[in-house]
Amino acid sequence: MSKGPGLFADIGKKAKDLLTRDYISDQKFTVSTYSEAGVAITSTAVKKGGLSTGDVGVLYKYKNSVIDVKADTGSNISTTLTVTDIIPSTKTIASFKFPDYNSGKLEVQYFHDHAALTTSVSLNQSPAVDLSVTMGTPSIAFGAEAGYDTTSGSFTKYTAGISVAKPDSCASILLGDKGDTIRASYVHHLDSLKKSAVVGEISRRFSTNDNTFTVGGSYAVDRLTTVKAKLNNHGNLGALLQHEIVPKSLLTLSGEFETKALDKTPKFGLALALKP
Repeated sequence: MSKGPGLFADIGKKAKDLLTRDYISDQKFTVSTYSEAGVAITSTAVKKGGLSTGDVGVLYKYKNSVIDVKADTGSNISTTLTVTDIIPSTKTIASFKFPDYNSGKLEVQYFHDHAALTTSVSLNQSPAVDLSVTMGTPSIAFGAEAGYDTTSGSFTKYTAGISVAKPDSCASILLGDKGDTIRASYVHHLDSLKKSAVVGEISRRFSTNDNTFTVGGSYAVDRLTTVKAKLNNHGNLGALLQHEIVPKSLLTLSGEFETKALDKTPKFGLALALKP
């Protein structure tokens, strides 16, 4: 694969991950095992409120192909097949879910030194088509995406964005929801290993004149422990602590509070992921 600007979905992704990843409000337990033959088995149990769910996933890698099959307690079976370099510099992803036979999707990604292109088509009688393109370099990239519904003959979405990256920082602007929202974000890393960082994000919805400003960050207490926090102008405060109890196995404690409504019950989450 080339070292080009990356996919359109990568624009603003660093800030989004820093503000959302690992913030949970339920209880989650995951166990993963691996074999020398390239098979990975992952079992997950989740309890949210009074509802408990679970799934078992099997992932197998062979040469330039990866197949991922997952079965859950709702009797759903989802399968994803990823093949790299069927055509040079491409990645092809086919996914489908049973018993929902209309959930099939085929996606092709193409990577170039100065561009990246993604096309996806739903595999049903009334296919929806998504197309995104990004141009530039790893340092500066701009792109757009659009979704088209072949049944109604109308666009379901169109978004444009730009990203500027430096070794220790990244800034992006996204105009989405058919031009109704704009979101700007900035991430600055505080160390060479990029384990500690600060982030700021501001978004505005023009139709409602609603503005949201969020600041957050992560800090590596030591090589095994990381703390994260975020706060927005609506008074929503989130914090988490993540500790590597043994190599590759993580314990995450998360909490979310509404500082402007302290009478509301805070949300707490716990996740334990065990890997060999």
